[in-house]
Amino acid sequence: MHCPFCSAHETKVIDSRLVADGHQVRRRRECLECHERFTSFEVAELVMPRVIKGNGIREPFNEEKMRAGMMRALEKRPVSVDQVEQAVNKIKSQLRATGEREVATKFIGKIVMEQLIGLDKVAYVRFASVYHSFEDIKEFSDEIAKLEK
Repeated sequence: MHCPFCSAHETKVIDSRLVADGHQVRRRRECLECHERFTSFEVAELVMPRVIKGNGIREPFNEEKMRAGMMRALEKRPVSVDQVEQAVNKIKSQLRATGEREVATKFIGKIVMEQLIGLDKVAYVRFASVYHSFEDIKEFSDEIAKLEK
């Protein structure tokens, strides 16, 4: 790895640690020329399935789009960023575990709802209201009744 300070080609690893529930490796490095220290992160690059939207359009999986939808549902709720990241990692693992090259947005939505119900029931209902396109209060109360069972 190149040194970000002097662009030297030789650096040595001083320390390595697993972070983000084992999904990343954090490495402390030292440049052999200028002796500056810096941190690098290593992440496995895994292929995610393509997404088939409701209108039939296919597009690459967008983790940020999924995370943004979850964060909207979790807005002003007592859920930490670490908990959200763990849920996102579980969703991505489930998607890769399908072995499919393409998955429908409905399938992704169901997995997201499974994670949200474990994080926060209010966020789950918020997400479900958009996911299921609730049009009146009865649909909300039906979903809440399902949660109570």
